[in-house]
Amino acid sequence: MKVAVTTVGENLEAQVDPRFGRAAKFILYDTESKEFRVVDNNAGVTASHGAGVTAGQAVAEAGAEAVITGNCGPRAFQVLTAAGIKVYIGASGTVAEALRQFEQGKLAEAGGPNVQQHFGS
Repeated sequence: MKVAVTTVGENLEAQVDPRFGRAAKFILYDTESKEFRVVDNNAGVTASHGAGVTAGQAVAEAGAEAVITGNCGPRAFQVLTAAGIKVYIGASGTVAEALRQFEQGKLAEAGGPNVQQHFGS
């Protein structure tokens, strides 16, 4: 499974970015091969509006099947779920820690967004 984790850095020891739409980057991690690549979110970071939608489209195009983040707004959540991407919110710590919690089943799938629009803009 390919999992996109919001992050402020470029490796598994980087911190999880609590924002989805305006996250600096995404780590796209393959749970089977244990390999990852960095997906830049410059379009989401610099968007004057619609950052969550832009970021959602970017992770969908990258092939993500799940997203791990701190927070997810309503429009981003809608784009992700429409693309068949599962959303896990409330993550913190490093990307490696969040992935470990995900693989151990300790992160619950979100039933909806947990913030209003424009969180962290």
